[in-house]
Amino acid sequence: MQRLRLSFIVFVLLLVGSLPLGAKGLHEVRVVCTNDWVYEDEAFFNVMLAAGERGASGKLTLAIATDKGFELEYYEQSYQIAAGEPCQVQFLVDDLDAGFYIATLYDDGVKFKSFNFGVRPDEISSPRDAKADFWSFWQQSLNELAAVEPEYKLTLDTKLSGRLRNVYVVEMKSWGGETIRGYWAVPKAVGKYPVVVTYMGYAARVWAPSGDRNGDRVEFILSIRGQGLNTPYNTYGEWMCYGLDNKEHYYYRGAFLDTVRAIDFVCSRPETDTRCILLEGGSQGGALTLAAASLDSRVVGAAPYVPFLSDFRDYFEIVDWPASKYFAEAKRLGISRDAMYDVLAYFDIKNLAEHITCPVIMGFGLQDVICPPHTNFAGYNAITSPKQWIVFAEKGHNVGFERRWIDAREAFFKKIIAEKTK
Repeated sequence: MQRLRLSFIVFVLLLVGSLPLGAKGLHEVRVVCTNDWVYEDEAFFNVMLAAGERGASGKLTLAIATDKGFELEYYEQSYQIAAGEPCQVQFLVDDLDAGFYIATLYDDGVKFKSFNFGVRPDEISSPRDAKADFWSFWQQSLNELAAVEPEYKLTLDTKLSGRLRNVYVVEMKSWGGETIRGYWAVPKAVGKYPVVVTYMGYAARVWAPSGDRNGDRVEFILSIRGQGLNTPYNTYGEWMCYGLDNKEHYYYRGAFLDTVRAIDFVCSRPETDTRCILLEGGSQGGALTLAAASLDSRVVGAAPYVPFLSDFRDYFEIVDWPASKYFAEAKRLGISRDAMYDVLAYFDIKNLAEHITCPVIMGFGLQDVICPPHTNFAGYNAITSPKQWIVFAEKGHNVGFERRWIDAREAFFKKIIAEKTK
């Protein structure tokens, strides 16, 4: 068992607010988010307490577990606070391996708060499990895609078009002859522009680029096969489980190739400055962003957040969804879990990421229970090109709407555009 160290420090502090807990007489208990709860070495957690009119006494317990729920250690500390006075309890935890952990605080046996924290996430090891024919499989897939005539078709949408840009619905043929669709926004002023391709999340509601903003770029929002604009034509049922028994027809083979076909499309357009092809997306869209960047060297910048579809074996030990869906489908198909994982290895972002050559910025929610941070870093740590991450310590899966992420992504894109067009 790893050795953990605890210290207890009490300070007189000015606190406000009220939150009744397990211990009698407490006026407030608050866990302070220090260092974004991501640490290089020693982890520390500050718990702020304030007593009511009669003072307070009780016992705090801090439990530490792995992100898979295996308990490592717990500590107890009694406290006694005079009437109206505050104090701070600090827990110090060291000697943890690189990874993500769960801290749970109890007050007199009553659970107060449970939250994830990380230790040296850049050092998390998620060894590749790709088969010997991994890259030959993908090269053959790309060759098959290239043999499909795209038959691009653009239809102007007058309702979506605006003051700065015209917006079109695009149809094109992708791998296997599948028709896929997307929205294409083009500035009305003639010229060549940087392009941002956006890949959508799993079963995400369709949205279109604005006709009244971003007049300095073209944008393409892709709907991969069976999803988004293609939902009325879906033949894949529960997309992520379709064809799970065979890599040749597993759903994400075609879906990943759809991301490349989207890049083919934008490169075919006279409005596109092909020096500046940028990608972004969250969740499934984050996985598609990384897959496209690994399969297509025309990409010069990628901004995924909370990426999906990575490190499947560990992923399915941490969360119930989507693990339960995959396990149920494997059982229905009569294949073992090992056979299922053998197929998924061809589509695991951690196995694809080593081919990424462009700069990457990744955002992740430390409290994400859909695409846990461990899985985000399984792929991220395999990237050898320039990269950076941004943590949202108290957020879960929806960091894409955070102003800090939007601003960081835009700054990242603008820096690349400036470098490529100077």
